[in-house]
Amino acid sequence: MSTDKVKKSSIASSAAVVSGATAFSRVLGLVREQAMAYFFGASLATDAFVTAFRIPNLLRDMFAEGALSSAFVPVFKEKLVKGSEREAFSLANITATAVLLFVGGIVLLGILAAPAIIYISANGFTEDPHKFDLTVRLTRLMFVYLLLVSLSSLVMGMLNSFGRFGIPALAPAMFNIGTVLSIWLLHRYFTIPIYSMAIGVLIGGVGQLVIQVPALLSLGYRFRFQFDLLNQGFKKILRLFTPMVIGLSAGRINIIVNTLVASFLVEGSLTYLNYSYRLMHFPLGVFAVALGTVALPKVSELAARGDLEEIGRSFREALNLNLLLVMPSAAFLSLFGSDLVRLVYQWGAFTDSDATNTGLALLHYSYGLIGFAAVRVTVPVFYALGDARLPTRVSIISVFVNMALYYPMVKLLGFAGLAAATSAAGLLNFGMLLYYLPGKNVPVSLHKLLLSLVRIAVAAWFGFYLARMLPIDFSIQTEVLRRLADLAAAGAAGGLIYLSFCIILRVKEISGLKRWLLRGR
Repeated sequence: MSTDKVKKSSIASSAAVVSGATAFSRVLGLVREQAMAYFFGASLATDAFVTAFRIPNLLRDMFAEGALSSAFVPVFKEKLVKGSEREAFSLANITATAVLLFVGGIVLLGILAAPAIIYISANGFTEDPHKFDLTVRLTRLMFVYLLLVSLSSLVMGMLNSFGRFGIPALAPAMFNIGTVLSIWLLHRYFTIPIYSMAIGVLIGGVGQLVIQVPALLSLGYRFRFQFDLLNQGFKKILRLFTPMVIGLSAGRINIIVNTLVASFLVEGSLTYLNYSYRLMHFPLGVFAVALGTVALPKVSELAARGDLEEIGRSFREALNLNLLLVMPSAAFLSLFGSDLVRLVYQWGAFTDSDATNTGLALLHYSYGLIGFAAVRVTVPVFYALGDARLPTRVSIISVFVNMALYYPMVKLLGFAGLAAATSAAGLLNFGMLLYYLPGKNVPVSLHKLLLSLVRIAVAAWFGFYLARMLPIDFSIQTEVLRRLADLAAAGAAGGLIYLSFCIILRVKEISGLKRWLLRGR
């Protein structure tokens, strides 16, 4: 194939682009939540919106941004490497046509079956006919988002395969911008203002797709309706897609069980777990998801060329860079989690007791961050090698272990036991994938990887533990500025001590990061 359209860059430099764009999107996501709280508070309408958006959002996580993109990229990249650009674009047309028909059918079914869906998933709403009816109407309106985000994920996969990561990574920010602007500009024009939020979801979904289209057109792609379910490339996508959906479904069931268990615990348990999970998910999205996004097309190309040696090197680079960034994040969240919770959430009705409980949940999510992040860069290697079944089996085993740990962990730690069980399952998931990776003939030294992990973990934990001991206390009258200054100073101190320990312990990944930063500058 002609490679003049494919941008060549290292995993580190590409991940930096995705990380920056993702961080921007995450901040806008927080602004979106603040706008929702400011205009609508916590009310019948917000309950209806959250419930209505849950189903299409859950399907988005499973089909669009989960299985579809991960199954499509390896096959599309293989066509680019071994075949021609024309063949790759033809496969994209077939896949896009299937998405329009299949996901469009799901959307239509969801709109028609909305009353039954809400009756099953939020049966308590039936006691208030107005609340039930509002939830059904919002569900019908927002189900269309599933089709928009599915097409957006397909476009993202194509751009990533050509080495274009910046615009696709910024696309989710358009969703948040569209939602915030819709609330701000339209809420006064609706008898029930929460409809402006649902309209914002659709506007944001359109923006998420449209912002990527010019970049795709510049590569020469033009959509043509092409229905060919017997195409060999499309059949290969389905073979990868099906077990991925099964594995992701197990995770979604786990979320439902987690919610069910928490509903029987002390009041506020769901809120504590939700707020702490969002804080934990920030570094996961900025670092690990970015690296996973970059790694998939990279190793897919290498797999298409049959270069297992280079796959092993790329995996080690991605995992080590991942650990180098995620380990200190986990240490920071475990030791400064309560301070972070107080800075972000403890305003208005959010009490000191709420902050303490949320910080406790964050503590037990923090070590799970390591497993969640490592899985993000390990699974793409299996997908690129055409094996979606093994990661699926490992995921299902982890889900069952997670649920089995709920009872003993809750007995031991209360509501925080749910976070601890989830974290333990995440670490198990990574450990099992790492154990089976050499069986795919990928040259990886488990001994060297584990030694590197231990070195980084020791440097991170001692670095931020010593920072925790420092007497940092700025005398600033404005409460928010004081909290921010204290936490920023402690984080900076911990980061510097962490880097010093990395040098002392001869963590070689720090040298690679330094070279990349100097080259980028």
